[in-house]
Amino acid sequence: MSQNVYIIGVGQIRFNKYPQETVRTMAQQAIELALQDAGLQKRDIQAAFFSNTFWGMFDNQHSIRGQVILRRMGMDKIPVTNVENACAGASTALHLACTGVRAGAHDVALAIGSEKITSDDKLKSLSAYATCMDLENFENHIKMIVEVGSSFKNISLPQGESAPGQGRSIFMDAYAMGARWHMDRFGSTQEQLAHICSKNHLHGSLNPLSQYQQTMSVAEVLADKAVAYPLTRAMCAPVGDGAAAAIVCSEAIAKKLGLGRAVRVAASVLGQGSDRDLDGEDIGERLSKQAYAAANLGPKDIDLAEVHDATSYGELHQTEVMGFCPPGQGGVYAMSGATTLGGELPINTSGGLECRGHPIGASGLAQIHEIVQQLRGQCGPRQVAGARVGLAENGGGNIGVEEAAMCIHILQKA
Repeated sequence: MSQNVYIIGVGQIRFNKYPQETVRTMAQQAIELALQDAGLQKRDIQAAFFSNTFWGMFDNQHSIRGQVILRRMGMDKIPVTNVENACAGASTALHLACTGVRAGAHDVALAIGSEKITSDDKLKSLSAYATCMDLENFENHIKMIVEVGSSFKNISLPQGESAPGQGRSIFMDAYAMGARWHMDRFGSTQEQLAHICSKNHLHGSLNPLSQYQQTMSVAEVLADKAVAYPLTRAMCAPVGDGAAAAIVCSEAIAKKLGLGRAVRVAASVLGQGSDRDLDGEDIGERLSKQAYAAANLGPKDIDLAEVHDATSYGELHQTEVMGFCPPGQGGVYAMSGATTLGGELPINTSGGLECRGHPIGASGLAQIHEIVQQLRGQCGPRQVAGARVGLAENGGGNIGVEEAAMCIHILQKA
């Protein structure tokens, strides 16, 4: 018989560039913070799920990554599952931890994500992202991005734009393609994307764990270096390192520790993208419906959301497919102030991937860290008043025109 699952501890180090840190040292810091937050000891953890994507590529550590980290901490004998699901790895780790507890296999489980992407070899860092696509079909995929991204009749592209992936992550080209489609079909604008980015810089400036903590005006965002039209550098998540963790438990354990700090996992949904065109049903739309049904809630019940804004267009798109506003209105909705702190539905109060940072194996749990703190009322100047329900959407990889994987969690104040 399934049971309720609660998050009782979270931990995150500030996302940033850390030349002296390793995947292991960052993970250990986040785990210690989560244990301290939960009021638990290492011996209380019964299972662990570790998310990482690039450790093998950068330092040749494959296969037993989680065991390497936990054994060094004195956490042995427990089952450890290594999770790799591109940018959705950390939220997938949480999904698996919740599934184990809900099924009764564990009473207390740890989800941890840690990633180090910065490198002296910048080309290596940028090219790593391409491995989150179908490499066997890579040339055809790039050809599709170029052809579709330049086929919109209502969009005038700037002259001299460099080839996809040249000096940037190939994902920026995939997002640019989606943004151009949205501009062509709905009339959205580059200014709307800049407004979303400026809003996230405001939120990030209030978050001590954010990689970027300076504000940027809409004009400054638009004037920043061009990446792939309509995206400028400020609209794109930075390269960085970091780790985040969450501890989940059964209802019996949560009651024993005190429900005052516990946050209930009302829904945890994991899914794969489909073979569709840009006008087909989006993975986010499909999975959000599943999450709302599981939680017995709807978009209007959500008080705040963390969505996957690897670019500003990512946030605009997810705002629509999560059901927070009608299709085509994501930019208008953001411009109205609705998604800014103090608005009707603050989005990415952490600063989002654009400002909080995006060490991809850890990003999903950073979203959870933010929502848990918000539901506890611990976010100080960026606190969402009266927050009781939060949604986290975390996408990973790219096949065709959408994410290869996605996790959606809905968290509710206990």
